[in-house]
Amino acid sequence: METVTMNEMNAVLTLFKDFSTDYNANNLSKRLGLTPMGTLKILKRLEKQGILKSRQMGRAVFYRMDFSNDYTRTYLRFILQKEAEHSTPRVKRWVKELRKFKDAADIGILFGSVLSHKEFSDVDVLLVFKHNQNKKINSLLKEISGLSVKRIHAVKQTKDDLKVNIKSMDKVVLSILRRGIVLFGYDQLIKVVESAKKTI
Repeated sequence: METVTMNEMNAVLTLFKDFSTDYNANNLSKRLGLTPMGTLKILKRLEKQGILKSRQMGRAVFYRMDFSNDYTRTYLRFILQKEAEHSTPRVKRWVKELRKFKDAADIGILFGSVLSHKEFSDVDVLLVFKHNQNKKINSLLKEISGLSVKRIHAVKQTKDDLKVNIKSMDKVVLSILRRGIVLFGYDQLIKVVESAKKTI
């Protein structure tokens, strides 16, 4: 895998997580804090690698993830893991703590004030799991909350719930996906987003 710059990483994370928005070099540059020309160079490089694909709409060229090859999934998994591992020490502490849910949940996403504020009252996590794991999730939630100085607030969903909420453009769920840090379940989330992108 080629060396990934921080700007490339942020571009891919934005296009993957904010999949309900159509991005071209102009509006993506505003999200990344770069010039449109600099952003276009990044997008073209990613397209050349097969990670993105483009489509023309009028005079604008829009980009999205190209899920038709395995390299894109491998690249995304690496980027999502890198985002979690390179988070601030405050956030990284909760990344490590909440990965304990990995034994019972398929996908975990850390979100909310813990990501952006030094002072926060609780820790928010989205957990996607099968119905038969609900008791185990509740037991782990009680155990982790009992050992923590902060209250753990879990938003619990099945994979079907998540798909329905994405398809219906649920603002809360889309915001969690757009701004959150994925703790585990990278491949599962990639499949959900790939499936959702085909329906919206």
